[in-house]
Amino acid sequence: MGVMDAHDGGAARAVAALGRFCVRRRFAVIGAWVLLVAALVLGARAVGTPTDNDVSLPGTDSQLVRDLTATPEAPLTTGTVILVAEDAQTLSGVLAATAASLRGVAHVTTVRPPSAPEGSLSADGRTGWFTVGVDVRRAELTKPVARAVTDAARSAAGGVRVLPGGAFAQVIDGSGSTGDEYFGLVLAALVLFPALGGVTGAVLALLSAALAVVATLQVVGLAGNLTSMPAQASTLALMIGLGVGIDYSLFLLNRFRALTRSGLVAPEAIERAARDSGTAVAVAGVTVAVALAGLSLTGVPLLQTLAWTCGIAVLCAVLAALTLLPALTALAGGRIARGGTLHNRLTRRAGSGGFWARQADRVTRRPWLAGGFAVVLLALLSAPAFDLRLGQLDAGSSPEVTAVRQADDAISAAFGPGTGTPLTVLGRVTTPITGSADPRVAELVAAVRAQPGVAAVGPPKPSGDGRVVTVQAVPSTSGGDPATAGLVHRLRTEPVPGMTVHVGGAVAARVDLAERVSDTLPLVIGVVVLLSVVVLLLAFRAPLLALKAAVMDVISIGAAYGVLTAVFTWGWGVTWIGLSGPIPIPSFVPLMLFALLFGLSMDYEVFLLSDVRRRWHQTGDNLRSVREGLLGTGRVITAAAAIMVGVFLAFVPNNDPTIKMFGVGLAVAIAVDATVVRCLLVPATMAMLGELTWWTPGRGARGRGARTPVS
Repeated sequence: MGVMDAHDGGAARAVAALGRFCVRRRFAVIGAWVLLVAALVLGARAVGTPTDNDVSLPGTDSQLVRDLTATPEAPLTTGTVILVAEDAQTLSGVLAATAASLRGVAHVTTVRPPSAPEGSLSADGRTGWFTVGVDVRRAELTKPVARAVTDAARSAAGGVRVLPGGAFAQVIDGSGSTGDEYFGLVLAALVLFPALGGVTGAVLALLSAALAVVATLQVVGLAGNLTSMPAQASTLALMIGLGVGIDYSLFLLNRFRALTRSGLVAPEAIERAARDSGTAVAVAGVTVAVALAGLSLTGVPLLQTLAWTCGIAVLCAVLAALTLLPALTALAGGRIARGGTLHNRLTRRAGSGGFWARQADRVTRRPWLAGGFAVVLLALLSAPAFDLRLGQLDAGSSPEVTAVRQADDAISAAFGPGTGTPLTVLGRVTTPITGSADPRVAELVAAVRAQPGVAAVGPPKPSGDGRVVTVQAVPSTSGGDPATAGLVHRLRTEPVPGMTVHVGGAVAARVDLAERVSDTLPLVIGVVVLLSVVVLLLAFRAPLLALKAAVMDVISIGAAYGVLTAVFTWGWGVTWIGLSGPIPIPSFVPLMLFALLFGLSMDYEVFLLSDVRRRWHQTGDNLRSVREGLLGTGRVITAAAAIMVGVFLAFVPNNDPTIKMFGVGLAVAIAVDATVVRCLLVPATMAMLGELTWWTPGRGARGRGARTPVS
């Protein structure tokens, strides 16, 4: 499945030479991979793999507040321990013992008991929280430390419900993994077994992908020591790494088996498979990387971090497919080439009028009918996307089994829904404030208190130099409620004489993130589409083909947005995936999905068009090339998509709502792309375009295609 304008292009020759080297030096290549992965694992264990969800957002109002209120104690971490009792007397009776128990925990430096004046003790006296400081940075806080703090409180507060809150709850929940993610590997094995002729091929594909994923996760974990690494980064890298790693291995091994069946010996078949499918893998990987690189234009560190971590996963998958897999295949080439009874039976059926032969004939014989059916189906799937509403997630959006959700429910019930997401209102002055009695401070407090939607206002806290004063404002609505975002905007525009007002806090940061994403969305989409078209144009030398491919990708992404809206905004089947009801879709999710899906969907486009292009060079007959290309790739693309869909769906049980969204969106888009788009719409449009599909400026439709024997 070569992708260059000529099968003997420079890139194809380079990939073939790399494959030939890996076959000849198979033991050295395998040993190098094993040593590399072992070194990364040992390095990660030695220095740790910290995560930090508290990412910055330079140039925003919330980041300004964060910078101006930073203290020398910033490396220390504070969390909360929540106590809920049947009555006020029971709670007051255990406070002293609980405080003493908490002070005896390793790493604990400060313990502040519940207090009504500080707002940490409910009006009925039944609920309160301890503020606990530990001597480790937030990025280095571990589950054992968080659990030790919680367990110490439980041992002293008998008969009282004890819940971790704040940083402790976030660490205990971790990445939200439930262990179900690895069921995707089971499904992949079930698909690989018949697709590659037995256990040997399936094991090699899984082994190659697994080593690439392990290397990816260690690199991402080590990077957490150098920059803020959100917990979702490693989970997304695992999703993408498993999906593309197994798919790339499948395409290469499938091509290798086809070549051996045509009479080539194993070493030569591996080299040819590397030249054909290996070049397609390289182009597909570059396309995914280009799509992810577009996210750098957002200026949002969170998206940039998620982009390059997923890019590392794709890079490792490509390297493993082009180096490790040829070496492994050289060791077991004969056993893979023979195949099993089931695979041989399927191959004979496919080659003698099976499903894909009939499908290819139907699509190319009646392209308008096939294309029209595909368009109608895609329109129905995409229709809900017109009601796509973006919002903010908060702890209340998480599943009920998570620590952050249980803590949020307890605090909201006792203190009000906005208690867990206070806003930090900062007043900045040109002349120093003389103290809390300064009239400007009183005006700021009065302005905040007068705002609709403010449930409580904390005492003002002037800075040491008198340049700023901060006030904690507790909203009357939850952090995920659109009304709270509206409150942030109103407070920022509230005039206070002698002061410039800024608003920070978690909710304000999410509001700023949404605005930054919205402002850069058209630019990112335009650049991603343009760069991807350029990559395809360089690969296929056909402008109409490259433009058509980009349009097809956008169409499949629209279907993903539609299903995402139906599930998470409308609530269709939302309880089946572990949520208690509809939740907002964060602003960055559609943009991140666009970059990921545009790159991943292009993988199947590249593999299908590569085969069609190769056959067109050999025959010069567009219709025949489309029919034979669909026949030759339909089964393997469907198998690859089934693997990727299974991998993505395996992440849906994850307790992180964002990961659930990525799992659903990616799975739906890949399923639609590999079936409706690649197997119906793409060949139908190519059949309708005819020779114009391959039109190249200055060279005509036939370009430089030279007929060569079909292999």
